[in-house]
Amino acid sequence: MASELDTQKLSAFGKKIGGILNGAAAALMISVGHKVGLFDTMASIGPSSSGKIASTANLDERYVREWLGAMTTAEIVSYDALRDLYKLPNEHAAMLTRAAGPRNQSLYMQYIPLLAKVEDQIVDHFRTGGGVPYSEYTTFHKIMAEASAARFDNLLVPVILPLVPNIIERLENGINVADIGCGSGHAINVMAQSFPESSFVGIDFSGEAIAVARSEADTLGLSNVQFIEQDAAVLKLDEEFDFITTFDAVHDQAQPRKMVSGIFASLKPDGYWLCADLCASSHLGENLDHPIGTFGYTVSCMHCMSVSLAYDGEGLGAMWGAQKAREIFTDAGFNVEEVARVDGDAGNNYYLCQRPA
Repeated sequence: MASELDTQKLSAFGKKIGGILNGAAAALMISVGHKVGLFDTMASIGPSSSGKIASTANLDERYVREWLGAMTTAEIVSYDALRDLYKLPNEHAAMLTRAAGPRNQSLYMQYIPLLAKVEDQIVDHFRTGGGVPYSEYTTFHKIMAEASAARFDNLLVPVILPLVPNIIERLENGINVADIGCGSGHAINVMAQSFPESSFVGIDFSGEAIAVARSEADTLGLSNVQFIEQDAAVLKLDEEFDFITTFDAVHDQAQPRKMVSGIFASLKPDGYWLCADLCASSHLGENLDHPIGTFGYTVSCMHCMSVSLAYDGEGLGAMWGAQKAREIFTDAGFNVEEVARVDGDAGNNYYLCQRPA
């Protein structure tokens, strides 16, 4: 058998596997560096020793030094061996610090340790079927909230909402708005703060997330927003809203078709639903060059699909794709007027759906 192997292909694949292993390790270290503020610190102080970096970040030097070793060998941090100084290049800081806003890729590295926590359970479900419930992903809402905040604070009002015809003017004059599957509620709070004449409702089935959403609304002093703890598949809000949003909330539902039908019924005639969800094709062959395809399918297998299956759901998964989305949306009665992309949010499609008059 060994004599039949193509040694060049074997060597190339060995390098690829080594790259995957190093990349996975780097993802963990990037997640750590983000959480303890090391990228932000390094971006602010320039070339520095491990001791200065540690003291500025108020961290233990020995851990920081080992982390710097990982980041240096991963070519994320540059190292001056003669002076024993470390530097985060400006171009790297532009994609790894909190100042990078929605382009901060450190935010998404946090999903790797989150998924690792449920690996043993996922392995069991490979053998038995079913899935892992939301409650097992203990930091999911926190990570989602941080990533969403970076996007919504920078893009929601000036870039994303204007995708909907005349919506800014209508929001300024006062309409009824809902965000379904609102999670920790930051998007709806941003809208409520920006448009005080309109009324907003955030709906999510996670009591923990709703509590965070209410706390933020209270902190901001918002009187035009309320939050409801409710399953999105059993909405009972017929023709109540002028405008509805969902942000990465459809594909991991247990009953996504019921959710979409409920959104349709909850909209007034001529009302718009703006749905953001992962940009992908429903056909694997069309995702072979997807820039984060492996990440998308992995998150899907270990979270989105599994969570849906845990509640005897359809298990669409994160990579359900534009074709399946159009099918589900049109079957519910929507006219899908546009599928837009937004600069600064490369990962999502924005589906502009209208309920006919």
